[in-house]
Amino acid sequence: EVQLVESGGGLVQAGGSLRLSCAASGFTFDDYAIGWFRQAPGKEREGVSCISNNDGGTYYADSVKGRFTISSDNAKNTVYLQMNSLQPEDTAVYYCAADGAVSAGTFSVLGYVMDYWGKGTLVTVSS
Repeated sequence: EVQLVESGGGLVQAGGSLRLSCAASGFTFDDYAIGWFRQAPGKEREGVSCISNNDGGTYYADSVKGRFTISSDNAKNTVYLQMNSLQPEDTAVYYCAADGAVSAGTFSVLGYVMDYWGKGTLVTVSS
């Protein structure tokens, strides 16, 4: 059974940092891309970042470039999203997703149809 479990969300002040984790199981981690999405109340889901575990390629949305860093620990089957300089507009539920046919290079187009999704973790940034 495929499982993606996000953790690390919480409440932080503007300018602060959080690190999200996505623990994966039930598939060949090294062959999959893992993406992070977020959805704020009343807004569409946004693809934030992605890492291709087979070649280490990464993608960042313009809205987070330079502030967020995605990384992968293949030994732990876990992907991390380090979020720095957080702003109130970063407030959202953050989801991770996995797919064997999507890569960091195609994430911006195909990410929304990734096969497996976690249940999300809430990030709240206060001003």
